Amino acid sequence: MPITAPITAATPSGAFERLLTIMDDLRTNCPWDKKQTLESLRHLTIEETYELSDAILGGDMQEIKKELGDIMLHLVFYSRIASETEDFNITDVLNGICDKLINRHPHIYSDTEVSDENDVKRNWEQIKLKEGNRSVLGGVPVSLPALVKASRIQEKARGVGFDWENKEQVWAKVEEELQEFKDEYNVIGEEKVDHEKAENEFGDLLFSLINFARFININPEDALEKTNRKFIKRFQYLEDKAAENGKKLHDMNLAEMDVFWEEAKKK
Repeated sequence: MPITAPITAATPSGAFERLLTIMDDLRTNCPWDKKQTLESLRHLTIEETYELSDAILGGDMQEIKKELGDIMLHLVFYSRIASETEDFNITDVLNGICDKLINRHPHIYSDTEVSDENDVKRNWEQIKLKEGNRSVLGGVPVSLPALVKASRIQEKARGVGFDWENKEQVWAKVEEELQEFKDEYNVIGEEKVDHEKAENEFGDLLFSLINFARFININPEDALEKTNRKFIKRFQYLEDKAAENGKKLHDMNLAEMDVFWEEAKKK
């Protein structure tokens, strides 16, 4: 006998209860859902998060809505699995995040006064230390991609006042790191490069550029991804135009390819 599907709800609480009911049905009756563990879902959750990121960068609101639903399912799934071992359940998860938000917003739920968002961030980091974090940087996930991690490290350091005073100072640091990289890499000379030192200097240069981006309110991850997409679009135009002319890229010289590349930039 098929199970009667819960009907569409008209309220947030009703819709969430509907999802919980469906999750219970799937976990009890679906062979695939019954097999899943926290570990088996992990890589799928990462994939869903990147799909949400793609939808946001693409500005596709309907796709964003769909991907948010997929992630919501995963959150409910994890909670359902944990409830089976009596470690925690969805109620614990929701109350936990509510309690944390209340505690970390004393300017809303208590008498703490703030003047701007920087005060809010500073209070947030100080409260986290009181909660048991041994380091301001302790909350930065080890497995974050390096570009994102650099941004988060810098934001958290800024939250406790460890930061440059103005963007001119940061740009001076960028120029300093660029010169150190050029010196180590021997851009003009033919001397053998010390790869390890050059790599270190390049890392310092990237870190300083990310820092400058923060000062002028540019998200470096978003900026780089947009450039990636722009390059892909132009390169695929180059491939298409080559094919239209009966050529393959590896048979063309750079000057021939550059003609189509310049056309692509005008599209």
